[in-house]
Amino acid sequence: MASLFFQRAGWSLQITRTSRSFAISFSTALPRRSHHAAITSEARDTLQFSRGNTSAGRPHRNDLQTSVKTTRVNHAQQARAATTSAAPTSSTQPTPPTERIQLSAEEAVRTDDLTSGLGDKPVVLDEKARQVDWARSFHGLSTEAFSKEAAEALLAPVGLDDIEVKPDGIVYLPEIKYRRILNKAFGPGAWGLAPRGETIVTAKAVTREYALVALGRLVSVARGEQDYFSPEGIPTAVEGCKSNALMRCCKDLGVASELWDPRFIRKFIAEHAKEVW
Repeated sequence: MASLFFQRAGWSLQITRTSRSFAISFSTALPRRSHHAAITSEARDTLQFSRGNTSAGRPHRNDLQTSVKTTRVNHAQQARAATTSAAPTSSTQPTPPTERIQLSAEEAVRTDDLTSGLGDKPVVLDEKARQVDWARSFHGLSTEAFSKEAAEALLAPVGLDDIEVKPDGIVYLPEIKYRRILNKAFGPGAWGLAPRGETIVTAKAVTREYALVALGRLVSVARGEQDYFSPEGIPTAVEGCKSNALMRCCKDLGVASELWDPRFIRKFIAEHAKEVW
């Protein structure tokens, strides 16, 4: 139910709306009938306004709805203003404390770009252990020459059909050829590559140091490297890094030494390669 109430010095008007009807009540404070003529023109206009908006004994619904709506809007604005004035400003609100996570020194050093390594450091053996720690040891280096049969297999000339040429003109021997030569010289299982450090992954390349061990003796140490173009290619680049280190270690054994000779390279390119652009 909604009500509208109008009051002046000598009269009052109340309009009440229920769910299905309207009620209009008009009263005056004049003591005598003669004073009824003294009703002001303002009250008369108001009464005429209320009668003019009545149809078949019922007031005009649109005018009442507009008045009720205006009253409700005023109340809502007053309530909103009171809430705004009572609420503290953002500058006066206390700042919640920031939670800080204390990281250990080891966790703080590691970064997402993997420049600190892949966490695959070689196992460090005990000083009293009987096994040789190839991650640090130089055991057997240059103690004696290999057998004549092993030397012949290592120093044998490379077949011209085994040599490959890259598009940029660089000649090379596929890494599987190096493994076959080592197997022929020492036998499968009598040689191997021992990592000397952790795999380092930079923004574009992978690198790691390896040691070539043959017949229980350290032969050579070299660092391999391999480029990659996306994070998905890192595992393949790690394997290519190992093969690159093997090729560099084999230089100390004289394997495919022709491929490091500038004269041989120029002669091979002139006789077996052709530049097409």
